[in-house]
Amino acid sequence: MTARVLVIYDSRGVVAELAAAVVEGAASAAGVEVWDRPVDEARKEELLVCDALILGSPNWTGITGKLKHWMDYTGDLWESGELAGKVGACFTAGWSRSAGTEATLLQLFHLLIGHGMVFVGLPWSEAMRESGSYYGATAYGHATDLDRAQARRLGRRAAEFAARLQRTREDDPESGERHGEWGVGQHE
Repeated sequence: MTARVLVIYDSRGVVAELAAAVVEGAASAAGVEVWDRPVDEARKEELLVCDALILGSPNWTGITGKLKHWMDYTGDLWESGELAGKVGACFTAGWSRSAGTEATLLQLFHLLIGHGMVFVGLPWSEAMRESGSYYGATAYGHATDLDRAQARRLGRRAAEFAARLQRTREDDPESGERHGEWGVGQHE
């Protein structure tokens, strides 16, 4: 079975360039299908059938209002736990390294973790001296070749992890990983 990776992003500025690299990286993983969705084209129903969600936002002292509004619309999925156990990752771009990009990544991370998703970031590499963060892919001012490489790496890591989780579910359908079976979304 094919793992489905959904990339949703506010397409303004450099984030669109990073999104293209994230999509390219995810598509390079075996056994995945990638859905490239600027936030204006994203549909909430796609969240229910994807295996991984990768969010991207420009850094505007945090995530953009447009993306935040769209994610607020998923509150019922938070309450039901329907995204729990899926893979989540994020990326951002800003005008300078010290402009709060890490805060934006943490806000995106918070949205994913709040849904009970399994977060995939970037492990340390020498490239991080110039690009990226543990929390996800980044760019400053403009996207460099290294920024795009980090974004491709993030997309591939998230896609591969989603495919591995899916194979595990197929091998053991009784694993109880989805839809409240681990206590997610169940209120006592």
